[in-house]
Amino acid sequence: MMKNKLISIPVFLFYFLPISGHQNKDTTNENTGIVKISFVNTIKGKPVELNTARYINPFAEEYSVSKLKYYISHVSLAFNTGIIKEDESYHLVDESKADALSFSFAVKAGTYHSLSFMLGVDSLKNVSGAQTGALDPLNDMFWTWNSGYIMAKLEGSSPQSKVVNNKVEFHIGGFCGVDNVLKNISLNFPSALNIPEGKTGEIIVEADIDKWWQQPNDIKITEHPVCTTPGALAKKIADNYSKMFTIKKVITN
Repeated sequence: MMKNKLISIPVFLFYFLPISGHQNKDTTNENTGIVKISFVNTIKGKPVELNTARYINPFAEEYSVSKLKYYISHVSLAFNTGIIKEDESYHLVDESKADALSFSFAVKAGTYHSLSFMLGVDSLKNVSGAQTGALDPLNDMFWTWNSGYIMAKLEGSSPQSKVVNNKVEFHIGGFCGVDNVLKNISLNFPSALNIPEGKTGEIIVEADIDKWWQQPNDIKITEHPVCTTPGALAKKIADNYSKMFTIKKVITN
């Protein structure tokens, strides 16, 4: 019944939707600026140090981090009367590469109050064949066409791990059904972000990796040192790490 109602909406109404709904980043004939979004991965308030630093999780388990990657997609900024979306919005945040910790795109000059994005890669891209750029399988974030993309990856080691080489290995994926790990994230700014014409505004997002272990689910290395397939455990870990993002600050240059 609902489907029939939607089809019967007069065509001319759709011309008015962008005024109160979303707008793409195509800002032809508009004053534009640039927004830069930067990610700072931390543990207990300090930037992550790959391979060298040792950390203690909420269960007094020691661990190190050798790899940390996750997908950010469908990025949008909200203003008072709608949103602006980034076109073809897929980014792989990779702690091992300084240039993979931020990205920029053009937006309409104005004042923005929140950032939204998907944590992971949408189901369509998971089944659309070989991709390029951030979605290239050579980025080591793809299983098979059936299992799809690894949405987030955390690797390291721990004395509490009982597997070979004391490894800790979380490859979190699953894009459909009850084990879907895709997460929609929305973050309000602590103060409004004003992007004047020709200027760059920056949003600094902190990702607290300590959130992977707890709330709402207790993930102990002694019990679960490895998770490399979609399923109930991956879903629990994703429920945890979806809480790791906060806006650290916004900057207008």
